[in-house]
Amino acid sequence: MSCKWTAKAAYLVIMLGPACFASGAAKPAPAVVQAPVEARVPFSPTLVTGTDGQQHLAYEIHITNFYGDTGPLTALDLDVKADGSDASLAHWSANDIAGVARPEPKEGQPLRIEPGKQATIYVFLSPRAGMQPRVLRHTMHFDMGGKTALLDGVKVDVSSTPAIRLGPPLKSGRWVAHEGPGNAHSHHWGSIVVANGDMTIPQRYALDLVGVDAHGHAMRDNVKDFSHTTHADWLGYGAEVLAVADGVVTASRNSEPDNAPLQPQPEPSSLTLDGLFGNYVVLQVAPGTWAGYAHLKPGSVLVKPGDHVKRGQVIARLGQSGNSAAPHLHFQLANRPVFEGSEGVPFVFDTFRYEGTETEAQIFGQGDPWKPTDGSIRHDQMPLSDTVINFSP
Repeated sequence: MSCKWTAKAAYLVIMLGPACFASGAAKPAPAVVQAPVEARVPFSPTLVTGTDGQQHLAYEIHITNFYGDTGPLTALDLDVKADGSDASLAHWSANDIAGVARPEPKEGQPLRIEPGKQATIYVFLSPRAGMQPRVLRHTMHFDMGGKTALLDGVKVDVSSTPAIRLGPPLKSGRWVAHEGPGNAHSHHWGSIVVANGDMTIPQRYALDLVGVDAHGHAMRDNVKDFSHTTHADWLGYGAEVLAVADGVVTASRNSEPDNAPLQPQPEPSSLTLDGLFGNYVVLQVAPGTWAGYAHLKPGSVLVKPGDHVKRGQVIARLGQSGNSAAPHLHFQLANRPVFEGSEGVPFVFDTFRYEGTETEAQIFGQGDPWKPTDGSIRHDQMPLSDTVINFSP
């Protein structure tokens, strides 16, 4: 039997016989089923303004392929919607998801969650100017052995508490905010800590502040062999570390030796302040908010638990103690005075000069020479990853 096309009014009617189906006519789209996953956002994000001038929300979606017999789930897309609207606030393709997921898929491969396994998607969302979303909702499509599975929900409130405003953590100088906020591949945001029933990210907004000169180099000009440097070769070493706000010291340590720069480091003894931070100061700067300073120079810590400090007070000097491969100041804000079980919270520095961005290679004088691309004074912004900021007057 042949296929006959007949025009009727303003549309075409397709007369289909059995031969038409056999010759490859379109089949009905497969039904969409509910995705057999457990998914949640464990910690409410906070809107904070970055050095790009935009507002950002940083958070994580934990997704578990729960059943053992479901088979693998392949993430196809992700949409974020706000405040009951069906309009997409942001959209990620399968490739986009693969680029911000852990465990990280092989290059060129989508995120694939095996039965009984969990994956984490690191969301760095930039709502349009002036938008203040209150509740976020997430929809995802998965390929489930040829079927399409839908996850629709995973709601999270956006925190109404603004990011805390801080003074500089270092007295002066030019610093690279290495492995900083917005970098889903950083060892800070990407480090999930599981302890005693809690799964948290203490370093969600942490910075490694590396001192650099006017050319963006972390070491002095006379250094020729990076594998044999001394602490004196590093520009930031020994810099004065400051209290970022009035507060009370809740913990400190002062006697851990420095490591040798750019040499293999021992594995941390534990995922705690003592196991990671070397010499440190923890300072309560607001109710439920603690500032952590790590890798301080041995013998330089000038405060002890119970001491009251003032903003701008010198509390220590920059070193390389603890889990640190080179001299720098690790700085973070968290909602608990301990490392394990705490969640990293955002902050802004009230004033600094913004000088552009820099790659890790440029810090060591490799690749294209670094030069400032900006020099504007910024107020109430959070340095994003690998930005160069200057605290000098």
